[in-house]
Amino acid sequence: MRSCVLLSVLCAVVASVCGAHHHHGPGKEPATSPSSSDPMAHSVSGHFRGSWMLTRRGKKFQAFRGIRYAQPPIGELRFQPPQLITNYTTEVDATQEGPACPQPVFENYPVDEDCLRLNVYRPDGKTNKPLPVLVFMHAGGFYSVSGRSDVAGPSHLLDRDIVLVTINYRLGSLGFLSTGDKHAPGNNGFKDQVMALRWVQRNIGAFGGDPNLVTISGYSAGSFSVMLHMISPMSKGLFHRAISMSGSPVSQIVIPRHQRHLAERQAALLGCPTNSSQAIISCLKTKTAKELGDSLDKMFDFGYDPVLLWVPIHEEAFGQEVFLPRQPLDAICAGELQPVPYVISQTQDEFFWKALDVLRNPSAFDSWREDWPRLATIALYLSGNNSSVLTAANKLKEAYLPGKELANDTATAEGFGKLYSDAIIGFGVHRLVNLMARHSSKPVYYYEFGYVGNSSHYVDPATKKPIAAAHHDDLLYLFNVSYNFPPIPPSNSEDSQMVDKMTALFYNFMRYGDPNPKADTPELSTLSWPPFKPEDRKYLRVDSPFVVKQNLFEERFQTWEQLFPVDYQTCKQKK
Repeated sequence: MRSCVLLSVLCAVVASVCGAHHHHGPGKEPATSPSSSDPMAHSVSGHFRGSWMLTRRGKKFQAFRGIRYAQPPIGELRFQPPQLITNYTTEVDATQEGPACPQPVFENYPVDEDCLRLNVYRPDGKTNKPLPVLVFMHAGGFYSVSGRSDVAGPSHLLDRDIVLVTINYRLGSLGFLSTGDKHAPGNNGFKDQVMALRWVQRNIGAFGGDPNLVTISGYSAGSFSVMLHMISPMSKGLFHRAISMSGSPVSQIVIPRHQRHLAERQAALLGCPTNSSQAIISCLKTKTAKELGDSLDKMFDFGYDPVLLWVPIHEEAFGQEVFLPRQPLDAICAGELQPVPYVISQTQDEFFWKALDVLRNPSAFDSWREDWPRLATIALYLSGNNSSVLTAANKLKEAYLPGKELANDTATAEGFGKLYSDAIIGFGVHRLVNLMARHSSKPVYYYEFGYVGNSSHYVDPATKKPIAAAHHDDLLYLFNVSYNFPPIPPSNSEDSQMVDKMTALFYNFMRYGDPNPKADTPELSTLSWPPFKPEDRKYLRVDSPFVVKQNLFEERFQTWEQLFPVDYQTCKQKK
């Protein structure tokens, strides 16, 4: 199971989700001696030696991997805000992958605390003008995955004329520990992302990228991150377009002032005192990064719930640079956001498989049947006083499982699967798109990914075939995920056509702030995707074929709107 955590939150849950896949990604590569044919990049910060890779269609492109963008967050810099590297005194060997940040892994998968690295990929050859830049922030619940090329591989997107940057940021306690005081104000993982964006502004011109045409994109935890950069004072001016896939920080989930309970849980797990913030931090600094990373499995409340363990912190100022000085909802409504063209999405089935895991596990199934309100409160992020939480748990059960108890049948699997999906992803994405359409002066585009191809992050255990459009599945057509999935060869297959269409949407959006077809993206020729408007809530359903529809899942979201009401125009919490 440990190998799975690295792949995605999906896999962190149970081995059945991934099956017993073994790691066959790049792992540690043999050291190479410099060659005169290696690509080079020369920026104000230093000189970078890269290597050559091939796109899906067989074009050569340049890869600069494992570049440190901030000082290694080790020793006294552990739990501290990141420090940008502005000057490299010797040539940077960027010919090989850097490690993932500490997390439980399988066999010899490379993880290391010195993980504040990024990868830059650019097409070969001179271009007439600087290219649009895509910065990708990976998924993984803020505690797993990485920006390495085996999980965020460049070979699909580099068939387009873009520069791609994939980044690591600190995970788990190492990235998001917050005690609510000066000892650990929180949000360091987000500040890592800011440093990566500052590095891009300073250096990307040397890699052929346009620092004035940067699109930030992210999935799940990375999608939360993208939205927060739109409202963070630290990220101002660092990007010009944004794409949030399957994740939103405005939902029923409360953004807290700290997560001291997690700091204390982490300390207790490693035999540290919990009586003061200083004692927690001092003691955790003496533990190895491996001890911190490997303790992840014991940090959850039950099973792997809540899926979102660490969340952004509404940060208090203790003299540090503050990433999130106010609640996301309040910032959006006050118009304190960078108005940039924005794509927001969710998949059709998201976390549907969480219900299947409960139904297949007799003890989990019994627990849910006997203790619905308590488990629902944790797994579905229900907040409020005891009576309102109890009401919410029961109303949601009635809405998604009308008139019945949990049973090991298809109706329960379907209703409970939708409930999990909407609690973790769907409702927050719905709330985000409706808020941004009212409060951003730039267009907002909304898509639902419903395509089921030959691969998926969830396959039926019996047939080993995909059965739904799961969380992360749209990423398979934007990135080659060699860690766990076979390549999609260029052909007339539907999967191959989906790669061409998805990369074309991104390419047009990066260039023009509008994903609709241009002369050089004929694969989109029939598409007419209108922006999402409060009074005309149209979205693109990504499937074979693409179709424009409206009012995505709104019947399901009515219950959530009643339980967690907000006036989208004034943003006031309704009573």
